[in-house]
Amino acid sequence: MDKVLVLNFGGQYDQLIARRIRALHVFAEIKNYNQITPEEIRASGYRGIVFTGGPHSVYADGAPRCKSAVLSLGIPVLGICYGLQLLAFLTGGTVAPAEAGSEYGKTNVCTEENALFAGVPKNSVCWMSHTDAVQAVPPGFAVIAQTAHCPCAAIADDARKLYGVQFHPEVTHTEYGARVLQNFVFDVCGCGGDWQMEDVAEATIEKYKKVLSGKKVLLGLSGGVDSSVAAALLHRAIGDRLTCVFVDHGLLRKGEGDFVEQTFRDRFGLRLIRVNAEDRFLAALRGVTDPEAKRKIIGAQFVRVFEEEAKKLGKIDVLAQGTIYPDVIESGKGDAATIKSHHNVGGLPERMTFSEIAEPLRELFKDEVRQIGEALGLPRKLVWRQPFPGPGLGVRVLGEITKEKLEILREADAIFRDVLEQHTSDLPNQYFAVLTDSRSVGVMGDERTYGYTVALRAVTTDDFMTATWTRLPYDALEDASSRITNEVKGVSRVVYDITSKPPATVEWE
Repeated sequence: MDKVLVLNFGGQYDQLIARRIRALHVFAEIKNYNQITPEEIRASGYRGIVFTGGPHSVYADGAPRCKSAVLSLGIPVLGICYGLQLLAFLTGGTVAPAEAGSEYGKTNVCTEENALFAGVPKNSVCWMSHTDAVQAVPPGFAVIAQTAHCPCAAIADDARKLYGVQFHPEVTHTEYGARVLQNFVFDVCGCGGDWQMEDVAEATIEKYKKVLSGKKVLLGLSGGVDSSVAAALLHRAIGDRLTCVFVDHGLLRKGEGDFVEQTFRDRFGLRLIRVNAEDRFLAALRGVTDPEAKRKIIGAQFVRVFEEEAKKLGKIDVLAQGTIYPDVIESGKGDAATIKSHHNVGGLPERMTFSEIAEPLRELFKDEVRQIGEALGLPRKLVWRQPFPGPGLGVRVLGEITKEKLEILREADAIFRDVLEQHTSDLPNQYFAVLTDSRSVGVMGDERTYGYTVALRAVTTDDFMTATWTRLPYDALEDASSRITNEVKGVSRVVYDITSKPPATVEWE
């Protein structure tokens, strides 16, 4: 099996690079720059290496750098953003703050003929995000792309098969980014395309048969896609030594609790415990408005509930979770910046009674998780179910969380989902309602009202690392607005969020 090494220098998109390569049916493996030596890289048989982006300046003291010997292994290298700058720095080029200032967002790029850009038009759009730039090209390299403000947008040393791009080919905003990665993986590195998601499922099951041998595992089951697939994988690996605990924390969508219980206990036959913890969670969240504090409180309460249930079951060695890689990235990893803590990553308390954490989906994206779910034979209705954050409606009620606000949001969200399902069969990848902490004046009949503003959010994405706001039909938006303001007491206004990711995140908190 051919494989490519993604050498991580603290960028937010390291796993996205790996995801794009995996989509080509070539296995991509991520290692931190200081986690693997040149000798180990050679011995591992990688066909190519990708240097990721990162938030640092390559010339600064303490900046993450691999050994220059990596470039002498005879293995093709592609540097992306910071990776380009590191490639130039290690081979004798000069990197400094960009003379024209930082570039961010969609940018017109002009490319030269090169193996890396085969099939790419001379003029296209790429995604830039940098403040430094290559000012002097290293010996042996040629400039193969430029933008209006970045005269060195890509470099190549074809003889040594060393390449670098200042833009991000891994994000969907780069028009021909997938083609650039395809050219590198197949034409430059000479990889085949025989890696399949079914292989990941089987390898994961075999892995956890070994690492969890003889151990009892408690899995926090939310009923969402991620925890459901994690439960299926672990159940295949360890059978009845897996117990699933579903915490009904009062922050669920309408009808969610009953659906989860009926599906997993009655249909799949998993050992499932449903815990009613609404009062406990709402008490812990009383008066809290900061979103990071909410997530950490919810994460801590989850673990405390799991610990209490584990005591009732006897000795439980391992806590399992449906963590996926976007959760890890946004919660901060290594040299990467923290965007927001996820309740099952950055929100976990430091002290827990569980001796181990098992996260079988930690290195996967949402679309890969769905593929594994289908490979395991889970029902399509479950596999393609709407994503739902672990903290639930707790991060969709802005400001202080109360029972009244949750009821308002539950009804508004149910109406929005119902309207979209009636209006279109081509549903967005994620769609939901948010209860803002803004109130505004309205009119009902002949009376003045002063109610909450509900924001509707729908996005289109294939990886949940980047997303575009969905152009919903106007009649669907009108229907949703009319029904919410008429049927949900306490709401006087409905707005639609038209912000993509980035600069926003999918969730509001």
